[in-house]
Amino acid sequence: MATWLEKWTPEDGNFWKNEGSRVAWRTLVITTLALILSFATWFMVSAIAVKLPGIGFNFTKDQLFWLTAMPGLAAGLLRLVHTFLLPIFGSRHVIAISTIIKLIPVIGLALAVMDPNTPYWVFLILSFTAGFGGGDFSSYMPSTSLYFPKRLQGTALGIQAGIGNFGVSVAQFMTPAMLGIATLGAAQVFTKVDSKTKEVVGTSEIFLQSATLWYAPLLVILAIAAWFLIRSVPVKASFKEQLDIFKDKHTYFCTITYVMTFGGFSGLAAIFPLLIKTIYGDFADAPDPLRYAFLGPLIGAGSRVLFGFVADRVGGAVLTTFTGIGLVIGSVAMVQMGLLTPTSVEQFPAFLYLMLALFFVTGVGNAATFRQYPIVFGHNPRQAAGVIGFTAAIAAFGPFVFATSVSAVMSATGNANGFFYGLTAFAILATAINWWFYHRKGCERPS
Repeated sequence: MATWLEKWTPEDGNFWKNEGSRVAWRTLVITTLALILSFATWFMVSAIAVKLPGIGFNFTKDQLFWLTAMPGLAAGLLRLVHTFLLPIFGSRHVIAISTIIKLIPVIGLALAVMDPNTPYWVFLILSFTAGFGGGDFSSYMPSTSLYFPKRLQGTALGIQAGIGNFGVSVAQFMTPAMLGIATLGAAQVFTKVDSKTKEVVGTSEIFLQSATLWYAPLLVILAIAAWFLIRSVPVKASFKEQLDIFKDKHTYFCTITYVMTFGGFSGLAAIFPLLIKTIYGDFADAPDPLRYAFLGPLIGAGSRVLFGFVADRVGGAVLTTFTGIGLVIGSVAMVQMGLLTPTSVEQFPAFLYLMLALFFVTGVGNAATFRQYPIVFGHNPRQAAGVIGFTAAIAAFGPFVFATSVSAVMSATGNANGFFYGLTAFAILATAINWWFYHRKGCERPS
């Protein structure tokens, strides 16, 4: 089968009705399913890390935060690469190959957790390879923007990104669900210890390797589907030609706003389980992080899907402004209400609900910004796709920045207050940029 489509004119009504729509929606289904697994494998380390001490790995809190940070570092670097892949290799090759190589962290981590003598540096490397899944976004989303006419791009991108984001919840939901299911290898004995008395309060058998191995057959199936069912849109450019996006100041402004929205979503998702464990884990009847961790990404992904349709109707800029204001209010409230320095586990519900509210507004912002970028760069679809890829690449550093920053702040001050104040300051900056260039009356590029 030829890799490149001979003709692709989605703005032509007859072409779209007779041929384009079928190809575009089929491609969207395959790439969205693949993107779910991309996000899931990207965030599987954040769900697995909280269980490692219980099965014999003597890692410190800082080491655990660094394990959750490494996939974010890899994702950001790999998204920079993915930004330029589509016009060179095409959607078919990029999506099929990027899907199959995620078998490396899936199988590697399964083998690592089965041996309590596995050194920390091996986990660091495998955690980095989990970022393969995070890199995919910067080619999958630009790919989708090329298949659909402008009037449907907000909807299509919202569906793909929103449903793809459910992969974060999939990782954090399926991890505890798979722990009791035997796959490859023997069970581990999970020991629960009272954080204050350091006494053992119970043991159970788990199969932590099952939390990664279940991805393997799905990755193989989707890689095959991508290879045989996807054809690439004929938009070609060399690496040098694609660098023209960096001559436009709006590339950088859009990057800042997307770091606020998706960087906020992915960063909070990465640290959420360990925040629960670190802040509320020393109380009697402490909450189980994996019982709640999937809720945040679930809500953020859901609001992204829903508000993709809304953004197509009201524009993206107003919703990005709403996101910024919501992040400022929520972050300040987190500190002022004392939820990061609790005196009782009874404060946990307020902490949980406020975190879920932060996830909700970041999901709204994710839908809004991806509606904005094709409009801001509407004069050049190829540039618009490139900007989508680049902004996503920088925002993918969110988990790395959030995890390392929280770890540093908590080590220096004993709490996470300073981190949330930093998040507040950045949200104010990004919101001001969005309002001035894209939202206010008479702005430079209304979107």
